[in-house]
Amino acid sequence: MTDMIRISLQADAAAEKWGKKVSLTPTAEGYQIHPDNKQPARSIQKAARQLDSLGIEQVELSGDGWTLELQWAFYLGFTSAKKLTGVQWYGEEATQLQQLASCFGWARQVTNQTPEQLSPEALANEAIAFLTPLAPDAISHRIIRGDDLLAEGWVGIHGVGRGSERPPVMLVLDYNPTGNVDAPIDAVLVGKGITFDSGGYSIKPSESMSYMKCDMGGAATVTAALGLAIQKGLSHRVQLVLCCAENLISGHAYKLGDILTYKNGTTVEILNTDAEGRLVLADGLLYASETGAPLIIDAATLTGAAMVALGNDYNALFALDTALQQRALGYANLVQEPTWPLPLAPWHQQQCPSPYADTANSRPMKGGGSGGASNAAGFLSRFVPEGGKGWLHFDLAAAFNSSNTGLWAAGATGMGIRAIAETLRQEAGKA
Repeated sequence: MTDMIRISLQADAAAEKWGKKVSLTPTAEGYQIHPDNKQPARSIQKAARQLDSLGIEQVELSGDGWTLELQWAFYLGFTSAKKLTGVQWYGEEATQLQQLASCFGWARQVTNQTPEQLSPEALANEAIAFLTPLAPDAISHRIIRGDDLLAEGWVGIHGVGRGSERPPVMLVLDYNPTGNVDAPIDAVLVGKGITFDSGGYSIKPSESMSYMKCDMGGAATVTAALGLAIQKGLSHRVQLVLCCAENLISGHAYKLGDILTYKNGTTVEILNTDAEGRLVLADGLLYASETGAPLIIDAATLTGAAMVALGNDYNALFALDTALQQRALGYANLVQEPTWPLPLAPWHQQQCPSPYADTANSRPMKGGGSGGASNAAGFLSRFVPEGGKGWLHFDLAAAFNSSNTGLWAAGATGMGIRAIAETLRQEAGKA
């Protein structure tokens, strides 16, 4: 049986005998953390990483000072791909913390699965299995797979996924707690679910492809966000749309120079098969637009450009609806998930021109060239209601780490789940 290690907080600095600026010292029962007064949550998360590196499996948080946010920071640092539990919560916030841990644990576990384990249809089924028990009488779903996608006009998901032997799918999950089948849909969450991204014929180098199991992180994030909002009492009808495919090379795969014609009439020339996320999201956004929902939120591990701009510490947020964007940034700040606005204007739609179609899916240069994250968001803006009112796009630069850091174990982080769940709770039903 694994021993339970007790972890407490100590406001005073560590004794000099432990060295300068030491944040973690031993006690008779375990360890105490000496938080940095200027950045307490960050310093606690770092100390939790140190405890994980010692091979400690089970801890009990005890004593004064453990707020919800500080306990959560500890959990994020202490857990890893191999250990998603092991924290015994302290105080009245235990129920809220367990709700968070269940949603983050699911999202991190499914994102860290191998590509062989997680086919597009398996991802859809995992999402159904996670959400349905939370509200079994309020949830229904539909999976559209393979050539049925093409028959219904979902050309992006079909085009990206047709090169794989395992068919692409679109999951539409309906959470309707009202009991009224004719109730309006107040919000739609759309997630990029590329379960493995080779880059297609624009093939990635091995060092970039090795962690592309994470390219379904957007789908995991919005699914977990919906789960968290449901557990917190979400009373509005929300639909979840996951756009799932494997981006592989075969004689059936889509090619550079192909042109896709979407349901809204937009034609797209393929200049980079590695810019596939925006192609599948376009279908999801079109579906969301057709519902008439006044709030549409999409999330995706979409561009390397967002990571170049923000590193792995912040998610990027794009919107043409600047008032909504500012409120969403406030919600993200409230739940302490670092999120930063990057520029998006109507003219970003024209940044990937094509002589053969309305637009290309990228510029014909490495990474899509300068402004790549904004150009990708501009592409997506072609598929939302006019003017982009009620639409938010999260580019999840902070959703995954390919190696250990001082704050995170390697793998999925879950960053974005709380921000999207809080935005959904605050904004759904406002219109």
